[in-house]
Amino acid sequence: MRVALFITCVNDTLFPGTGKATVTLLRRLGVDVAFPRAQTCCGQMHVNTGYREEGVRLARHFAEVFGGYDAVVVPSGSCGAMVREQYPRLAPAATEEVVPKVYELSEFLIDVLGVTDVGAYFPHRVTYHPTCHSLRGLHLGDRPLRLLRNVRGLELVPLPGAEECCGFGGTFAVKNPAISAAMCADKVGNIMATGAQVLCAADNSCLMHIGGTLTRQQTGVKIMHLAEILAATEATEATEATEAAPAAATIERSAP
Repeated sequence: MRVALFITCVNDTLFPGTGKATVTLLRRLGVDVAFPRAQTCCGQMHVNTGYREEGVRLARHFAEVFGGYDAVVVPSGSCGAMVREQYPRLAPAATEEVVPKVYELSEFLIDVLGVTDVGAYFPHRVTYHPTCHSLRGLHLGDRPLRLLRNVRGLELVPLPGAEECCGFGGTFAVKNPAISAAMCADKVGNIMATGAQVLCAADNSCLMHIGGTLTRQQTGVKIMHLAEILAATEATEATEATEAAPAAATIERSAP
């Protein structure tokens, strides 16, 4: 298989660790991943704001960049849904061949590679937020949960009101900040009720939104993309623990 990674704008600019984790994970499973440098934005923001022609141009460009691959993996339910739902409407002739080959990460792992145990190790209490596009657009169902349940050491706890929107919605959060903040506050309250150490999702955009409130409230809950947890191993956990020890000692010494 010739497999390409579609990194997405949010991941590329703000969460590069997710792209690295995706490549690490896929290579560990024997997949040779290419990264086409000509890739650009999927156009979701443009189309949602009314710039349809720009969306058409970006859809055609996507087809040109990724058309020669057998599969395109995207670590984002949101951008994956944009390609699968909107491209057939925006540029049907240009994208009809590439659209069926686009998979969100958990879809690719389970539906294409046929694996639910990726050999991960993550000894933490985790809760999972199914983002709107992954839940209602791509209909991922329990795929991410099946993968998380097979991570050694991980304690998966259910999230109350899991299917409720976090309030991000891309430009919705900008146009309706008060409503968005109230929705996020409800989501954070439910996260705190789980006692989880880590909030996991398949979209860094929603994690960024929720993570902002978690940080402002000084909850101590960490946000992590699904790819980062699935890429974790005993070695990475040991490295993080070693790196964290000096910082903790410095804080302890500086405390009054």
